[in-house]
Amino acid sequence: MNTHYRDTRKIDPSRGATLGDGTPNDADRIEIGPTQLAFREWEAAGLELPNLANMRQFRLDRLVAQINQRDLAGILLFDPLNIRYATDSTNMQLWNTHNPFRCVLVCADGYMIIWDYKNSPFLSTFNPLVREQRSGADLFYFDRGDKIDVAADVFSNEVRTLLAEHVPRNKRLAVDKIMLHGLRALEAQGFDVHPGEEVTEHTRAIKGPDELLAMRCANHACETAVRKMEDYAREHVPNGNTSEDDIWAVLHAENIKRGGEWIETRLLASGPRSNPWFQECGPRITQPNEIISFDTDLVGAYGICIDISRSWWIGDQKPRPDMVYAMRHAVEHIQTNMEMLKPGVTIPELTANCHKLDNKYMAQKYGCLMHGVGLCDEWPLVAYPDKAVAGAFDYELKPGMTLCVEALVGEVGGDFSIKLEDQVIITEDGYENLTTYPLDGALMGH
Repeated sequence: MNTHYRDTRKIDPSRGATLGDGTPNDADRIEIGPTQLAFREWEAAGLELPNLANMRQFRLDRLVAQINQRDLAGILLFDPLNIRYATDSTNMQLWNTHNPFRCVLVCADGYMIIWDYKNSPFLSTFNPLVREQRSGADLFYFDRGDKIDVAADVFSNEVRTLLAEHVPRNKRLAVDKIMLHGLRALEAQGFDVHPGEEVTEHTRAIKGPDELLAMRCANHACETAVRKMEDYAREHVPNGNTSEDDIWAVLHAENIKRGGEWIETRLLASGPRSNPWFQECGPRITQPNEIISFDTDLVGAYGICIDISRSWWIGDQKPRPDMVYAMRHAVEHIQTNMEMLKPGVTIPELTANCHKLDNKYMAQKYGCLMHGVGLCDEWPLVAYPDKAVAGAFDYELKPGMTLCVEALVGEVGGDFSIKLEDQVIITEDGYENLTTYPLDGALMGH
């Protein structure tokens, strides 16, 4: 038993029919997954791989439990990230976000059906938890023209028939994101439609053991890619011919090399373009002796989001005292706020007791103190006191939740912003900071 366990966890393409995460050792997996480069790096780092079959079962079990807690017949998922959570399958993820052609129905008895692109039903057959593959959930105008209503009627009738078979006499159906014709057709079938996003966000908030192993692997791959980006920037910025886009492209390339998937934003800015924050990277030529700040927003290995931020000083001079002060203040902000994290603490308590930024930084503070993270930025959001809405997030932290702790420090009219963000796990008695990427020594005043 123990020998078999060790063999199946080995990251060695020459051993056995499966890789350490349980996927086929044929260099031709259907689902997006880690590359041999990633496997080698994780083995060298001593990381344990997730068991993907166990991870998929954990996710489906959580979803079914949440469905039954709310006395729902099932949930209908159109959001590509929710489909990924339920099935661990992907199909043209970014295109799918604005052309919703995929859908998954999870019934209260655990029976799961996917509607996919008509020519690619095979993309989810690797997962035996997906019991049927169909097509016909594409209810958007580009694809259906002036006959969306006809397609919506056919689709909604399929949903009614399936739920009548698997969960008879229950017409309470949760739906996350659906086109207008689809919603109307479901209501015409007699369904009592409930907000599916509330169900999925609470489901996804607690990560299981294998999800956390996957996150550790994804974090290592992301930090390795960030190191490649920093090395490139430090080599090329002093030459005065390197753009923000040149630097950002390194992160994309290194993410893909390790089996990562995409990056949700383009948040890298240099010098004065970093203030105000949220200018996305462009053709500006980065200059020596100025700050580069970035936010990864990276969907990496196993589809796990690693959302960390750093600010770098690149140049042969020392940063100004106001830059060093801002950096240290940002570090104090995230470290002080992180120390509050433990099971049982409520989100309103985090808001009320948070570290207070200097008044000169308040106008341009970040949009939140913290937020959940998993397959992307997720529920919950922890607001600053002046932005908190009473009753919006009256929940407590639980073990297995994963959060990103943020800081944005810059003055109105200033010529730089410091952006810092670490990713943490809520443990049984506190928290663990997954982020190991070093802080910039020059900006820390070392």
